[in-house]
Formats: sequence, C-alpha cells, structure tokens
Amino acid sequence: MLRRHLLASGLAAATLPLWTSAQTLEKAKVTLAVGGKNLLYYLPLTIAEQLGYFKAEGLDVTIVDFAGGAKALQAVVGGSADVVSGAFEHTINMQFKGQMMRAFVLQGAAPQIVLGINPKTMPNFKTVADLKGKKVGVSAPGSSTNVMLNFVLAKAGLKPSDVSVIGVGTGSGAVAAMRSGQIDAMSNLDPVITLLMRSGDLQVVSDTRMVTESEKVFGGPMPAGCLYAPQTFIDKNPATTQALTNAMVRANKWIQGAGAAEIIKAVPEGFLLGDRAVYIDAFLAAKKALSPDGMIPPRGADTAFRALASVDAKLAAAKLDLNAVYTNEFVKKANAKYPKG
Repeated sequence: MLRRHLLASGLAAATLPLWTSAQTLEKAKVTLAVGGKNLLYYLPLTIAEQLGYFKAEGLDVTIVDFAGGAKALQAVVGGSADVVSGAFEHTINMQFKGQMMRAFVLQGAAPQIVLGINPKTMPNFKTVADLKGKKVGVSAPGSSTNVMLNFVLAKAGLKPSDVSVIGVGTGSGAVAAMRSGQIDAMSNLDPVITLLMRSGDLQVVSDTRMVTESEKVFGGPMPAGCLYAPQTFIDKNPATTQALTNAMVRANKWIQGAGAAEIIKAVPEGFLLGDRAVYIDAFLAAKKALSPDGMIPPRGADTAFRALASVDAKLAAAKLDLNAVYTNEFVKKANAKYPKG
C-alpha cells in the first residue's frame, strides 16, 4: 500500500505542473487573425500550429486567414479575433488612431516584401518613377505590402495617389494577375515572388528579404511579422500572452535549425503553390529574414515610424509613445524557458 501511495503521489506531482499551467491561463481559447497564412512571412505561426507548440502551452488557438494584414487587423478591432499575426507597423498606425496595440513577439527581422515590375507590360522600365500612372498589385490595400510600396514611391518623389493600387491577395490570384498583365507591378511576398521570378514574370526593383537590404531601404532595423494585440487584451491575459509567446519563440528557433526537407514536411501541401522546388527556394531566400529568437529590435519602432511618416504628414507631426507599441518582456521569459527551442 505504501508503494502504491508513493506511486500515486509521484504521478500526481508529475502531472501537477501541466494542470496548473492550463488552469492559470486566463483565456485558453484564442482566435488569431492573419492576412495570408501561406506566406513565409508567417512561417513561425504555421510551425507553432503544425508542431503542436500552442497545444503544448495549454492553448486552443483558432487561426482565421484573411486576404491581407489590414483585414486581419479589422477582425481584432471588430471583436471577432483576439490577436493579430501581422506587420509591426500597424501598432504605430493604431496608436495614431487612438487605439493602443502592442507587439509582443517577433516573427520577421525584415519585411521580406519585394517590389517588382511586370516585364511584359513595362519592358522599358528604368526607375521607380516609371510607375507613375501604373497599376500596382498589393496583398490588400492598407497592408504592409502597401506601406512598403508607398515608402519606395516616396523615395522616388511619387505620392501614393500616383499609382492605382489593386488588392490581389497572396496566392494563385496574385500570380494570375501578374501573368495576365492585369497589373504592371507588384509588392508581395514569398512564395509568390520566387514563383514569378523563376518563370520570368517579375523583375525585382526592391528586395527586403535580405536584412542588410531592408536596413538600406528603411534606414534601420524594420521589424516585420509579429503577434500583436490590444493593450487591454495583454493586461487582462498576461499568462495567455506568455503562452502564445512561448510557442512562437519555439517555432522561431525550430525554423533556424530546420532544413528544407523538414520545412516541406511541416507546412500544409496547399502552401507550396504546386511547386515544392519553388517553395524551397523561397524558404532559403527568406530564412535569414526570420527572427531567430522573437526579440523586437529597440530601434525598430523608430524605423517603422519614419517609414509611415514619409507618406503621412499628419502622422509625422503626431507625438506618439513608441515604447508603448512593443514589449520584449514576454520574449525574454520565453527564451529563458526554451533556450534551445
């Protein structure tokens, strides 16, 4: 009987931490909105889901996919989702609009957005100024692909209104729009970009898949994909926020140690756009732009603010608290818990 008692006590002790962890989550069921889940930009999110990292933290995460980051943000603002997997700069725009949003774990150390022209409709392209009056595809109007386009246009002396912006999504629809000549240029992400490059349907103008190139374009570190949420959500649900961060940090670290074959095995077949070789090339191009540890660079908010301010005079004149748009506190704890992923 003593032996049985000891065994039972040992079993209870072994299961107690897991039970306690699950019980301390303020909100175990979380709805997460993303704009273009198939993108390598959001690969850490997919890995966290596919490898069970959310479940390991006691979370039941429902991921709802939208055509672009702006639409994913609208879902959280409208109350149909809790957290956004989206571009960092939205936190600055939302503070400007009086709604406090905070990024709490990074997925991308660079935007990974590529601006390219259609060689069929613009065979004589020389500079970005040639885009004046042209149709440019973005994932969705107002999304990070649109922000990148506006910034590059501004550096060339053009206004956002000097081009026609068309939302084309981030999948086969974007590829079709380019190949059919419906658009003259595109600001988009992988695997769409690599697919179009390999078939000769896109000529690169500006490429932020490389961290060094991104810093040249934006003049500093430009944080990209991240998880962000209303400050009220984070305040009410710190343990849930920590659990989400833990899962994403594990995913970031797994990706850095993964080979192409492991990535292909982990992502859904539909993400490959029918060509595994293209997806592998896209992954290798994007890997260095993905965050190794989830940490948001301290100067990142300043860089993002300058990019937004370059095309929005009202935002440029605003007095914002850029320290309030991000925190690394949850990431620091996640890295301490999972030093090797």
